[in-house]
Amino acid sequence: MVDADETFVIVGGGLAGAKAAETLRSEGFAGRVILVGDERDHPYERPPLSKGYLTGKEPRDSVFVHEPAWYAQADIELHLGQPVTGIDRAGKTVHLGDGTTLNYDKLLLATGAEPRRLNVPGSDLAGVHHLRRLSHADRLQGVLAALGRDNGHLLIAGAGWIGLEAAAAARGYGAEVTVVEPEPTPLHQVIGPELGQVFADLHTEHGVRFRFGTRLTEVVGQDGMVLAARTDDGEEQPAHAVLGAIGAVPRTTLAETAGLALVDRAHGGGIAVDASLRTSDPDIFAAGDVAAAHHPLLGTRLRVEHWANALNGGPAAARAMLGQDVSYDRVPYFFTDQYDLGMEYSGWAPPGSYDQVVLRGDVAKRQFVAFWLKERRVLAGMNVNVWDVTEPIQDLIRSREPVDPEALADPGTPLGAVPHGPQEV
Repeated sequence: MVDADETFVIVGGGLAGAKAAETLRSEGFAGRVILVGDERDHPYERPPLSKGYLTGKEPRDSVFVHEPAWYAQADIELHLGQPVTGIDRAGKTVHLGDGTTLNYDKLLLATGAEPRRLNVPGSDLAGVHHLRRLSHADRLQGVLAALGRDNGHLLIAGAGWIGLEAAAAARGYGAEVTVVEPEPTPLHQVIGPELGQVFADLHTEHGVRFRFGTRLTEVVGQDGMVLAARTDDGEEQPAHAVLGAIGAVPRTTLAETAGLALVDRAHGGGIAVDASLRTSDPDIFAAGDVAAAHHPLLGTRLRVEHWANALNGGPAAARAMLGQDVSYDRVPYFFTDQYDLGMEYSGWAPPGSYDQVVLRGDVAKRQFVAFWLKERRVLAGMNVNVWDVTEPIQDLIRSREPVDPEALADPGTPLGAVPHGPQEV
């Protein structure tokens, strides 16, 4: 039973935190809702930072979750530009950097993740960038535009989603781009070697140079400016700016200091939560990039760093804070837009988890759907320039039943009609 005199505090000014606050009000919570964010900007969504806003195709205001006036209208108390310095679980208080103390009845940690920093000589130069926050995108957008005007060269360390989207944005401005990646293909740990080449070919056709099997070892500069970059194969790459895109780490310091259970970094890290997104403290919840949740459907603990997880996880945590019965079992989902390629991915199929990749459509034309299977059960599906198939793909994943691979590969068989259940081999 939720009392109207109760106070719910949300730490984290991103999509998960903002949607949790919205859900508390839409579900009828009449108590105090306090949202604390360490950035001065109002809560915003992160995908545009490497997509529409970075490319200049979408205005800055398009990134915000709500209009600034919405928070006052919904009676959400904002503390922006305020880091949280500590949590007193026994006293049920949160301490802010300016000395303010907030009492809470329920607490949500939506602290997100931060970019893994380049740790090489020269990484402190002014021309070395990371991309996670709106302020980063503000700065990088100007850098890319200037590189394009001056025929400048951007070196990107990492061929993951952020690295590839930034490469596409940079090429859109006319900048020269080199991507350094230790794996043999882009996105190697996400979609494997079978499909990574699709993205390598896409970017190569648009003028991006790849250096696979190499790592950045030094950024060379003078008077604070980037002049070049060196890799572990002894080569020196031209560069006037460098972007570190080597992954992210969950922001767990608050939770760790408060004594909450965490997941080992070797297994993805994050704050350990159950299927209702509750931490080891019954009055503290976690959602978004920082939460490593037990997934009822997949039968494993999973931390997902994507937009849909923040969009849906924040509301799920809010409902659990209100005492509702919550089992957060959304199929992981993310998307990307690069040049003329649009892609949606559903499911979870890390390297070594699958024994077959089934393709439907025309890979050469980059208009296809790929499926990752284990013992003929669909673990994940990726649709490339094929639309309105996310729901049937997720239905196949949720079924947990064997499918007919030949029917799965046949574009003439609707995905909803692919045979399920035991079949003769």
